[in-house]
Order: sequence, then structure tokens, then C-alpha cells
Amino acid sequence: MSKTTASDPAPSAAEDQELGDAGSQLSTAPKEDAPHLPALGVIGWARWFWRQLTSMRVALLLLLLLSLGAIPGSLIPQSGQDETKVADFRKGNPTLGDIYDKLGLFHVYSSVWFSAIYILLFVSLIGCIVPRTWQFVGQLRGLPPGAPRRLNRLPAHTTWRTTAEPEQVHRAALALLKKRRFRTHLTGDAVAAEKGYLRELGNLVFHIALIVMLVAFAWGQLYKSEGNKLVVEGAGFSNTLTQYDDFKSGNLFTSDDLVPFSFNLKKFTGTYERSGPNKGTPRVYKADITYSAGAYGKDETDTVEVNHPLEVGDSKVYLVSHGYAPVVTVRDAKGKIVFDDAVPLLPLDGNVTSSGVVKVLDGYRNAKGEKEQLGFNAFLVPTFGGHASGTMLSQFPALDNPLLALSAYHGDLGADSGIPQSVYQMDRSNMKEFKNSEGKLFKKLLKPGETMKLPNGAGSVTFGKEVKEWAGFQVVQQPGSGWALAGALAAIGGLAASLFIQRRRVWVRAVRGADGVTVVEMAGLGRSESAKVPEELGHLAGDLYEQAPGAPDDPADSPDTDQEPGTEPPVPAEGAEK
Repeated sequence: MSKTTASDPAPSAAEDQELGDAGSQLSTAPKEDAPHLPALGVIGWARWFWRQLTSMRVALLLLLLLSLGAIPGSLIPQSGQDETKVADFRKGNPTLGDIYDKLGLFHVYSSVWFSAIYILLFVSLIGCIVPRTWQFVGQLRGLPPGAPRRLNRLPAHTTWRTTAEPEQVHRAALALLKKRRFRTHLTGDAVAAEKGYLRELGNLVFHIALIVMLVAFAWGQLYKSEGNKLVVEGAGFSNTLTQYDDFKSGNLFTSDDLVPFSFNLKKFTGTYERSGPNKGTPRVYKADITYSAGAYGKDETDTVEVNHPLEVGDSKVYLVSHGYAPVVTVRDAKGKIVFDDAVPLLPLDGNVTSSGVVKVLDGYRNAKGEKEQLGFNAFLVPTFGGHASGTMLSQFPALDNPLLALSAYHGDLGADSGIPQSVYQMDRSNMKEFKNSEGKLFKKLLKPGETMKLPNGAGSVTFGKEVKEWAGFQVVQQPGSGWALAGALAAIGGLAASLFIQRRRVWVRAVRGADGVTVVEMAGLGRSESAKVPEELGHLAGDLYEQAPGAPDDPADSPDTDQEPGTEPPVPAEGAEK
């Protein structure tokens, strides 16, 4: 009985020379030459540098450096994202700030050193991919190499004698291997077959996908934009720079790149878990809007929810925050309304305890008829626990028992100074406190519908019965994200193919022996640490044996007297399935 045997997993250098083309590389990885010094001169050094740059080890090193270089961009404030934080860092750390400035750490992604790593990585990957691609194309256009002279020197091989003619064995082998999706052809006295080309294709796809992702990320960073806008129920937003509360963009972004659209917030709906360990957790969190794309677009309705943004062209509008905007009415000394609007307040905790300011900039005259500006610190508790609770913190995020605390000031808010101010903070440097009868800051707690009268007939402030809600939206425009996703998926698929698909070759030789009986030899070779080559060869040999059974006087039959001669096919190699 003949056997399928497995020898060393890879032939030695001497054996490679003996195998010839059959033992050639089963991948398109560049051959590693023995280390040697480059030729003297500019051309020699240029060739040496190019070989080093386009080697896979340098590509991996550059990829590592790129990852390490991105760390400062995540930990250190970036000038393109938040100039205020950068200024605060420089003010608090003058020495370190100067060092960071010289190293370009405040603008990592546009710095010279980060750009150099990025470009070198591009060049390295392209220099690796292009020659391997041409080599792979050449392999696809060529035929599997012919069988080596001694098949029994290959890692997996088997042999038996059969009464079938060599031509019959060749035809059966061609049909069998083609059925198993091998590329086959008859060369000389042997059938040559090869399979697993997708392994190298996956390797190339993986590296090309890396380039696609790098290009997509660079494109996205250079042309991205990201802005935030707080919109009160009933109000709207138009996608222009002046409408944003804060805005940041990539270095090559211009205002002309903004996608033209607008929307109005009709209603915000938020419901919360009323009991249990998840009390206060949002259950419904959505914003009903009407929007139009373009300057003359038709109005359409939509609902923006968490992780379900509104998409208009390349822009996505995300729902990111929520709060309350109590309606406040301010009257002057003569009872004239000088302010009547919903004032958005910013949440301080998970139960939406909120704070902010009410600013009356124009139209107010005090009891003496003098023009002044008013300012009120506002503190809203959506669900007041009562005075017995001893706290002014909300007990629940819904408007179950709202209470508004106001403290009053008058004077100059500094709005005309030319210095930008936050609408949620008040500059009290030129403001005076309204005093109560005890000479302390005048303040009062108001329920919806209640009015606070200012001292000395200076006017009044009314907390309206309606408390509107506001929603915070983030408008993101980042081109190339689709390409980045496609590149990531392609990279995963290519990596899986390069790891799990095995490149291997099989040869079947059938020649007539001196005694007129056909001798069949089968051998397999895999250069990818393929432990399944002997197993697969065993299955192929078993199927071929059924069409070319062993000769009755086959001297390789088992000496077991209980078996009839010539009736048992070749068995797989040790460790393979029987």
C-alpha cells in the first residue's frame, strides 16, 4: 500500500535549486538579498535609500510613527480646534508652551514632521505595492510551473502503480484538479496545478486599502467642518458661518464648501424613566424639525434622534444636547415691555439643573428715566423638591415642578466694548446690584406665572407660564468618510484572505514503467506554513485512485494478508484526516 507522506514544511536552499521553477516563490513578496553596502556615489545611495523606503519593515515603522505622532494631537489642545484652550495652556505654562510651539504640537496634523511621516508612508506603500502588483499580474498570466524531476523530495508526496494508461491518468487528473478550482495544464509527462491566488490578491488589497484610508483621512481632515448650534423650539437655523455658536474646520475648508440648507425646530420630546435603578434615564429623545435643502428647496419634515442624524448632501445634523428655555418678560419703570423671549439655560447635572443669564441690552429706562442695561443671573430647577429638601438641585429632569431663581443687576453689560461675550455669562465689572430692604443682593424664587418687582420702582420681571425646550445640534461635514469606511472594510477582507487562504501547487506525474505498468506520482508544495497540504493531497490522491486503481501486483501494497492486493488507495499523511 502506498502512502501520502509529509516531510519538512519547506525545502532547503539546495532543494530549492533542485526544484527549479516549481520551488519558486508562492507570493509576490520581494526577495531578501544578502546585506551589502550600496555602490558609492549619489546613484548608489539613492538606490539604497529607495530599497529601504519601499521595504515592508520601513512601511510598518512609518505606520507606527504615524500612530505615535497622533497622540499629542489628542492630548494637547490644537489651534485649529479650540484657540481658547491653546491660549489658556500657553498662559498657564509659558515655558512648555514655547517648546510645544517650536515643535508644532499645537497644530500636529499640519506640522512639517507629521506631514513628512504621512508622505513617506504614502511613498513607501506605493513603492511596495506597484512592483508586487506587476509581479502578481505576471503570475496570473502565466501557467503553473512544471513538475520537478524528483517529486519525492517535496513536503507532501505519494505514489502507486496502476493498470491505467498514462494519458488516462493525465485526463483524470486534469478533470479532478479543475473541479477543485485549481489552475491546471499538462506539461511533459506531468499535470501541473496551482491554487490560492486570492491570498496574494488579499495582501495587495490590504495595502491598497491602507492607501485609500490614508487619503480619505487626509481629505477629511483638510476639508472637514464641525459646528454647534443651540436652537429653541420655534426657532430655526441656516447653514452659514454667522449662525453657529462655535465652528471649527480643516485648513483647506472655505465657507463656500458649506452645504446650503436650513431647518426649524418644531418640538423637542424627552421622556424619562420614572422609577427603578435607571430613574431619570432618557427613554424618548427626539427633535421634530422641518428642513429644506438649497436656497429654494421644498420644506420637508423629519425627526432627529440620537445616532439618527439628518443628512443633507455631505452634511449630517446630530442631536447632541437638550435643555430648557424659560420665557422671561421684563418691563421698565413705566410698565413698558423691554424684553420678552425664551432664554436658554445650560444644564449643570443629569437632572437638568440649569443656569444662565438674562440680558436686557436696549430699551430699558429706570425710574429716573435714565438708560441702563439689566442683567439677571438665572437658575432653573425643573423639578423642585420643596424647601424641606434643603437644596436647589433638580430631583428629576422633567418639568414636574419648575422653579426659577433670579438675582438682579443694573448698569453697563459691556456689550459695546468690542470684546466678544458669552450669552451664558455676565460681565459684572460695570454692573451694580439691586439691593433688598436689608441691603443685600435682590433675588427671588419664581414659579411659572409669578412676577418679581424690582426695588424702587425700577420695573419687573415675570417668569412666563411656558417653559420652552431647546436642542443642541452638531453639524458635521467630513468628506471622504465613505471612502474611509470602504477602505477599512476592504482592508479587513484583504487581511482575512491573506491569513486564511493558502497558496499551494500540486503535480501529478504518470509514466510507463519498465514492466509496462503505469507509475503515478503525486506531490504538493505550500510555502505559507500550510499544514493542510498533506491532507489535501491525500484527498486528491484518494479521488484519483478511484479512477486509476492500483495494479494487482503493486509492490507497494501493504503486507497485511487480510487485504486483497491493489484494493486500498493511498492514505493521507500523518496527522491528516483518514
